[in-house]
Amino acid sequence: MRLQRHGSKKRPFYFIVVADARAPRDGKFISKIGTYNPLTVPSTIQLDRQRALEWLHKGAQPTDTVRRILSFKGVLYLKHLLRGVSLGLFDDVTAMQKFEVWHKDHEAQILKRQEEARRANPRGGRRPQGGNRRPAPRREQSPEGGAQQ
Repeated sequence: MRLQRHGSKKRPFYFIVVADARAPRDGKFISKIGTYNPLTVPSTIQLDRQRALEWLHKGAQPTDTVRRILSFKGVLYLKHLLRGVSLGLFDDVTAMQKFEVWHKDHEAQILKRQEEARRANPRGGRRPQGGNRRPAPRREQSPEGGAQQ
């Protein structure tokens, strides 16, 4: 499981894909399970949690960045809970209740962060674009109507 880069220069956008380790970064992949946009504040992640969990159970190895994304979205926690179910530590209903409690708390934290980012940047939820552009120097007008030298 890894990121596949799309987007233009200095404007990355990623697909989260399952691919053979021998395939090139942006090459052939087996399955697309989500998207990741680091340009929005906070970053936008859309993930098919069920398909990601299936691929983890099949033995797919996520890269470090994808592992953090899966952890953020709760896929790794859900895998951990389901492992406890398979060992007989608790039943499936208890595992799903634990996950729902975690998910509710996590969503509240995300909304709080989004609100803080919105207050910090009233222009909108995007980072400033355009880089280091400087405005054109203004020429001051003299009372006679010509430009000062």
